[in-house]
Amino acid sequence: MFLYLLTRCIKGAVRYNNEGLFNQSPDKRRLGTRPETMRQNIMAVSMLLRGKSVVTAHDFRDVLAAAEREDVIYMDPPYQGTSGERDSRYLAGLSFDDFVVTLDELNSRGLRYVISYDGRTGEKAHGEPLPTYLGLTHIELEAGRSTQATLLGRDEETVESLYLSPALATEIGEVPRTASRKQMAQPVLF
Repeated sequence: MFLYLLTRCIKGAVRYNNEGLFNQSPDKRRLGTRPETMRQNIMAVSMLLRGKSVVTAHDFRDVLAAAEREDVIYMDPPYQGTSGERDSRYLAGLSFDDFVVTLDELNSRGLRYVISYDGRTGEKAHGEPLPTYLGLTHIELEAGRSTQATLLGRDEETVESLYLSPALATEIGEVPRTASRKQMAQPVLF
């Protein structure tokens, strides 16, 4: 049932109201995936990641403290503006400044990481960019038409930001700073 909700609701974001009832709208553009295809995809990803990944439910700082140089860390923290008092969709408390200090510490340890963090819709930037002194490679990923803008009657494109740590960027070599949805090239991480 959870997989069905993920494949059929807007943005693949399962949300519940204060009474614990599901309250995300269906995305009529997403027809979902046939169960047999979904099973094949899940099993293929499982085989790819088996022995190479760990899933935890700890504070991110504890997980990062245990990271080693052979690890590749993927972080998808709450976007700025979604974890404060006004918007309670995510746990409050991820301070931008604390996050930047943590990234600086990861850099000093030479760790490889990828961050999906903020971006823009049309000309509107979402959040403060990560500081240049971190030496991150910033890649903009064209994600297509904004669902939120569409719901508001606007036609705007979403561009997601992906950041590569200096250690990872050095290892995989030069990457394009902008990636179109139509591009097929992809850096190999495993």
